[in-house]
Amino acid sequence: MKKYLLSLVIAWMACMTLSAQEKQSLQNVELKDLKNQPAMLPWWGEKHLLIFYVDPDRHKQNEDFTIEIEENHAAQGENIEGFGVLNLKDTMLPNGIVRTMARKRTAKNGATVLADTDRSLAKAWGLGDCNNQFVLMLVSRDGEMLFLRKGELTEEDKAEFYRVVKQYR
Repeated sequence: MKKYLLSLVIAWMACMTLSAQEKQSLQNVELKDLKNQPAMLPWWGEKHLLIFYVDPDRHKQNEDFTIEIEENHAAQGENIEGFGVLNLKDTMLPNGIVRTMARKRTAKNGATVLADTDRSLAKAWGLGDCNNQFVLMLVSRDGEMLFLRKGELTEEDKAEFYRVVKQYR
């Protein structure tokens, strides 16, 4: 019985340690702008950040959902800013072409887009494999990951996103 209780206590302590690690404060990361110049994540520490980390090979993954977010202004508010980060390390497309296409698009829509040429963001934040993935993140101004999903979003993922983002707008 003592061994069983000791095992339970150890398991509980391990879970608490993992929970504390999950809440670890993220740090700002240096990436590149679309002209290949060094750039830090914008609004870091000032606003909550909605970040679309996208492999250009899968830029249409979740396209309907991103259009929905834009059209219904679900993630807009004085406390939140959104922007895109292109995962250029994992794309099969030439980086120069991707940057040129992104510059043309941002000239039209005014969006902020950065480029991650060496998985700096994925490594720094422990995102794991982001190849062929659309990664949606909400990060608090304090550097806490509030929402993270990779790949095709389910209806449950979308509902959870709206629930979380509503608290921080």
